[in-house]
Parts: sequence; C-alpha cells; structure tokens
Amino acid sequence: MEELKDSYLTIAEPAECTMRERSSKFLSYAYPVTNEEQIRTHLDTLHKQYYDATHHCYAWRLGPHGEQFRANDDGEPSGTAGKPILGQLLSNDITDCLIVVVRYFGGTKLGVSGLIQAYKESAADVIAVSKIIEKTVDTHLRVDFSYIVMNDIMRIIKDETPQIIEQTFDNLCSMTLAIRQSKAQLLIGKLSKVSGATIEILDNEL
Repeated sequence: MEELKDSYLTIAEPAECTMRERSSKFLSYAYPVTNEEQIRTHLDTLHKQYYDATHHCYAWRLGPHGEQFRANDDGEPSGTAGKPILGQLLSNDITDCLIVVVRYFGGTKLGVSGLIQAYKESAADVIAVSKIIEKTVDTHLRVDFSYIVMNDIMRIIKDETPQIIEQTFDNLCSMTLAIRQSKAQLLIGKLSKVSGATIEILDNEL
C-alpha cells in the first residue's frame, strides 16, 4: 500500500524577476496562494499596474497535491504561454502558487517555439529566485475530556507533539489539535483510550 503523502512544496513569499528576449520584455511574478479569490486579487493588481502590457499570461496550482490548476495564454497563440508556465510548477512540484508573466511586445515576433521557450524560462527564473518551503497536510481534531484525566491527555500531547490550536480548561476540557496526516491515527488511537475522552475529526482545512 502506498504511503500517504502528507507534505508538499510551495513558496514562502512573493518573488519577481525580469527577462528580455529579442526586444520583448517579460516580467515574472510568483505568489503564494490558497484560493481563487487571492489569485483574482493578484491578477487584478497586475492588470492595473501594467495596464499597457501586451499580455498577462499565468498558471496556478492549488491543493496539497495540485489537484486544482489552470493555465491562461491571454491572447498568445494557444499553448505557448500558460502551458509552459504550468509546466514549470509541475516539474518543480510546487503547489499553492500563482505565476504571472507580463509581456511587453517589442516589435519582433518570437514564433511559437520562441514564445514557449521565453515563457518557460520566465517561469523557471522566478521559481529559481523564490524561497521554496515544505508544508505538511494536517488533520485537525477536537478532543473533549474531564479535568480528572488532564494529565493523561497532556502526556499523550507531549509524546505525539500535535500543534495546539485552541484549548479550554474547566470541569469539561476541550482542545483543538492539528497533526500531520501520517501521524493522526496514532494520536487518535492513544487519545481514544483515555477514559471518557471523545474525539471529533474536523475538516482538514480550518
């Protein structure tokens, strides 16, 4: 059985770089994103900033395994811009990332192969100057327990080291925890053995 992949690569912060190809200017931007609303905001900002540019071509991937993705040629010949940008996200195994390449046409046509190469290089260059980080895919869970078994619960948390998101200590105590998926079942198994403790698995994205 294949082991569950519970980590992925993304970028830590926005990055940018510039490239010139036969009098055309290519401005490349990479942004960390987690939803389509953030993508639209970045695209709108660039459109306003570079309102006179010839093309705003882009590609993005979302989700721990890049399950959502899109490529856009923005008027360039089909498959010459968005696809090579997306190809760089795929070959570098980066997700939760938007790459936009803004082109100012300089008067000399690059041809299909020239365009593909220019957009591929522009995307590769901005990835090269980006800070790439690894993130984990976490399971979030809530455990409710009585104050009497607090020590037992805290011992398990010390051993398994989940992230404590929220906690309330009263007669009835409650904790919201996050732990990477591959370690979740072990944590749940240990917590469920504590007398009177109840565990609820929450949505993976809090």
